[in-house]
Amino acid sequence: RVKGMHGDAESREREAIEASIIGCSDAVFVSCEEERRQFRNVYGASPGTVEVITPGVDRAFFSPGSRAGARSALGLGDYPVLLFVGRIQPLKGVDVAIETLARLPQRDARLLVVGGASGRDGESELTRVLALADQLGVSARVQFIEPQPHHLLSSYYRAADVVLVPSRSESFGLVALEASACGTPVVATAVGGLLSLVDEGVNGFLVPGRDVETFARRTAEILANPLLAARMSDAAVARSERYSWRQAAQRMRRVVSEFAVRDLVSCS
Repeated sequence: RVKGMHGDAESREREAIEASIIGCSDAVFVSCEEERRQFRNVYGASPGTVEVITPGVDRAFFSPGSRAGARSALGLGDYPVLLFVGRIQPLKGVDVAIETLARLPQRDARLLVVGGASGRDGESELTRVLALADQLGVSARVQFIEPQPHHLLSSYYRAADVVLVPSRSESFGLVALEASACGTPVVATAVGGLLSLVDEGVNGFLVPGRDVETFARRTAEILANPLLAARMSDAAVARSERYSWRQAAQRMRRVVSEFAVRDLVSCS
């Protein structure tokens, strides 16, 4: 239903199943406060059953490293690099990333798109964004790369100057967290969990309404200001340290332990 509010509706059957599951659950785990609010307002979930348990980031893979080393390993040169990581589907906003590249004053900048077509509209969206890149004259500066395993994906985060997350909606925003753990500033849409992960002007920038002009302006600002980029990099790593799988497991264990003294939901 939340996706439907942003123009990416699921089937009515799925919506009905989701509502039934939520209504019959003793605990619903969500990844951020915004998602908790959505579950209450959209599904009418009982406030007492919705618990915020944020995902963690695996620092064995995602941690700061040498940008020069990462670029050398990936065959990238000494030019500004923007990175988009995610499924290629309308919800994720690859088109916004491409338009951002086209509007930058840094005409040698490149955009790496790591991800593949996904969902019923994935192939048509891939065709559309390829045509958009050609129309805007940036095809030669956009590289599409197959989805990568964690041990390779971290090199892309380290190689990038800025990670773009232009999603229409985002329940959490794991890409933004992984980028932060690698010390890369993020420019993201001001939606969902991204509101918690990106501290405006500290470890990145938030853009209302996926406005392309603002995406380009904020991205160019980071690229043109090495001191700002360095401050954001340090802040990004510090912020990512708030999120660990150990903490997530401890919170989940606490909630489950309370079942012994709670009145459980009856779904007959």
